[in-house]
Amino acid sequence: MNALLLYPRFPDTFWSFKHALRFIRKRAALPPLGLLTVAAMLPHAWEKRLVDTNVAELKDNDLTWADIVVISAMVVQQQSAHELIARCKHAGKKVVAGGPLFSGAADQFDQVDHLILNEAEITLPLFLEDLAQGRAQHVYKSDQYADLQTTPPPLWSIANLRRYATMSIQYSRGCPYDCDFCNVTALFGRKPRTKSTGQIIAELNHLYDTGWRGPIFFVDDNLIGNKKELKTSLLPALIQWRKHRRGCVFNTQVSINLADDQPLMDMMAQAGFDTVFIGIETPDHDSLVECSKVQNENRDMVADVKRIQRAGMQVQGGFIVGFDSDHPSIFQRQIDFIQKSGIVTAMVGMLQAPPGTRLLDRMRREGRLLGDSTGDNVDGTTNIAPRMGLKALREGYGRILSQIYSPQNYYQRIRTLLREYRPPKIKSPLGLQRMLAFPRSAVRLGIIGRERLHYWKLMSWTLLHRPRSFSHAVTLAISGYHFRRVCQAHVM
Repeated sequence: MNALLLYPRFPDTFWSFKHALRFIRKRAALPPLGLLTVAAMLPHAWEKRLVDTNVAELKDNDLTWADIVVISAMVVQQQSAHELIARCKHAGKKVVAGGPLFSGAADQFDQVDHLILNEAEITLPLFLEDLAQGRAQHVYKSDQYADLQTTPPPLWSIANLRRYATMSIQYSRGCPYDCDFCNVTALFGRKPRTKSTGQIIAELNHLYDTGWRGPIFFVDDNLIGNKKELKTSLLPALIQWRKHRRGCVFNTQVSINLADDQPLMDMMAQAGFDTVFIGIETPDHDSLVECSKVQNENRDMVADVKRIQRAGMQVQGGFIVGFDSDHPSIFQRQIDFIQKSGIVTAMVGMLQAPPGTRLLDRMRREGRLLGDSTGDNVDGTTNIAPRMGLKALREGYGRILSQIYSPQNYYQRIRTLLREYRPPKIKSPLGLQRMLAFPRSAVRLGIIGRERLHYWKLMSWTLLHRPRSFSHAVTLAISGYHFRRVCQAHVM
């Protein structure tokens, strides 16, 4: 059996880093971790071929070769997924699909022959057994949660790692919190489940043995969901691993209460984590209560962010406008918070109600549901009717993006960050393309770009005051170019 593993294209989004990747000659930010993990679950005797359409073209001979096509996707990839499925069916191929997009909207994919929903560790073996006996069903689903210690390592051998800027790895699934706009708990539950430390070290060793020395993203929705296991097992093992391995900095997603635990922050920095993404959402207390973001309530989040930065981790942040409790003042309050905190990478979106969320159920009951969510956090859309009115929300949202991603404010935030940030002492080889990023940025941003004055002021200031952070300043300047392009395309 020849299995073609097919990954749809991402549109130009905040997290695609499409415009920034050109500076380091990479084609995509991350490989399709879920699909590569599924590949490892397929029968060993099958031949497997990966086509990630973000880095390579799907060719006719790929479809001719395939006996079966396995496709996985997130919601934001839905347009490309529909196009690829139609092309596969036109070629007469049997299509098997799974992942978040299909688990949340299975009824929208009539052309798919077999839907493998929820967690593949449970539903995929059922399909494979029925397929072998010639009785495969249309839908396989389960409300059970998988034991991640049975999850095989991704099949990296079928991916061209040189085309990606960052590798990815998964330690846990699930989150102890239950924010009403988030579908993580609907998909994975509130009790975090983890792989064993041995599994993670083995996966890291395999990546290292391939020659990878770049960033690695722990894709967990909340890495610190099980603090005890993290502090007593994984982090000590990562600290030991780093003593014998050069390079490979880590980044991940956590909740704001990381700032309450100085020993945990110190361990994460020592283990090699230099960046964390946190769902800040809003500085408004009533809106936090409204969406059940209990972990963010009653705290000085600017002080929390700076504490994490001083511990050696850059904080990226997610922000939302459009809560029922939001007043017209929220737009300026968001701008002020972002600027004061030094959160350079600030993803600001209009509130959306994804499938499986309590927010979706409430909007449907109240007759305020306008359609499906796009899965794109920064495209200037919402699928709910906001209390403040759609026109006011869009105008205020556009003002936030035009302010925080103006060259003056963006470069000021970089300096605010670097004044607090203490980068870990990690010897990480840059590689030729990353070394060339500075001269390329000097030309595109420092000579051609309208931000050239701010660019050179930042580079000069960094060399004078924070020379160890110079590569971070270059990276953030390049990222800003991407963010402005994306924001200008949608709302600025």
